[in-house]
Amino acid sequence: MLSTAARTIKTNTLKRAVSPLTTSIRTKVTLPSLPYAYNALEPYISEEIMTLHHTKHHQTYVNAFNQAEEKLQNAFQANDLTQQLALQNALKFNGGGHINHSLFWKNLAPKEQGGGKLPKGALSSAIEKEFGSFDNFIKEFNAAAAGVQGSGWAWLGYNKAANRLELATTPNQDPLLHLVPLLGIDVWEHAYYLQYKNVRPDYLKAVWEVVNWETVAERFAKAK
Repeated sequence: MLSTAARTIKTNTLKRAVSPLTTSIRTKVTLPSLPYAYNALEPYISEEIMTLHHTKHHQTYVNAFNQAEEKLQNAFQANDLTQQLALQNALKFNGGGHINHSLFWKNLAPKEQGGGKLPKGALSSAIEKEFGSFDNFIKEFNAAAAGVQGSGWAWLGYNKAANRLELATTPNQDPLLHLVPLLGIDVWEHAYYLQYKNVRPDYLKAVWEVVNWETVAERFAKAK
């Protein structure tokens, strides 16, 4: 039979063993700064849209994700499986919103910083190989993006297993998981409505003028 001192030592040892899983302090996600000014993408994407999109919409995803993660940590500590499961949708939606937008801002650049210019290299060659031409790639991408019902994203991704570029769409704020995301275009109405109203094709035509192909090419090289 253990003495009181021995039981205390055993209890403290167990607490130290499980503490990394149950009481660790998580670093909250934060809103990333834009690598350009809010008006830098005009006239293709207005300053008003960029300001609201970044400081309101993206910030809301960040806040909601942090709140959901805090609740999840409490649910783990309470061993509340029902609450853990109930939080999964909030984590996926808001976490996906943060992931997608963090990439989206880097996928854009002002004209004077190379926006809209696809450099010659491995990426341009892969696009021509897979889609026949850059113009045909834009046509197919825009058709997929325009076809997203409701809200979502259109993507150019890299399929590692097949060693090829592919187009994809995801609903709502679902992140792209089955491909390595190279370029994501937000087709939620908040990304364009104040400027292009409900004419999504006009937004899709304009956004190519400020796509940061240098970032896309870097992601492609890293993915390979």
